[in-house]
Amino acid sequence: MKEFNRLCKEFEEMDAQRYNTILDELSARIIPALQFITDDGIQGELIFARFLMGAIVSDGKLSEDEYVFMEPMLARFFGGDVDFEYCKTLIKENRTMGKDLKNEVDYMVDVLGMLSDDLKNDIITVCLMVCAVDGKVSMKEKRWIRQLIRE
Repeated sequence: MKEFNRLCKEFEEMDAQRYNTILDELSARIIPALQFITDDGIQGELIFARFLMGAIVSDGKLSEDEYVFMEPMLARFFGGDVDFEYCKTLIKENRTMGKDLKNEVDYMVDVLGMLSDDLKNDIITVCLMVCAVDGKVSMKEKRWIRQLIRE
């Protein structure tokens, strides 16, 4: 527990350059690995997107920093017409979407169980970094991450 809180604090205080470097490195390992274990490769990207979206809505709101982080992936999956206000309104108006993503933890834990420990740790680290991108990992976000860590 102490280690987890220390890690949260470290990501909350991380400078943008280091943050982006780590995310680039982890994503460069995660996406190809998930594509490799799926039949069509695209499914691997969608699995990763589910983890990221779960991390984003785990506290029930969308910060601008979270959106900026996700914008390239959102544009890739949904086209260029998905702006911050639209996403924020969608999450706010459709609490069910947020709850559905948070409730997918069992699915996500099952996926993590099929992966190597290194890949599992990389995915959980990225999720934690997404939660910390706005400078604070809330209790709801910590609870969600802990669910992913469970065995």
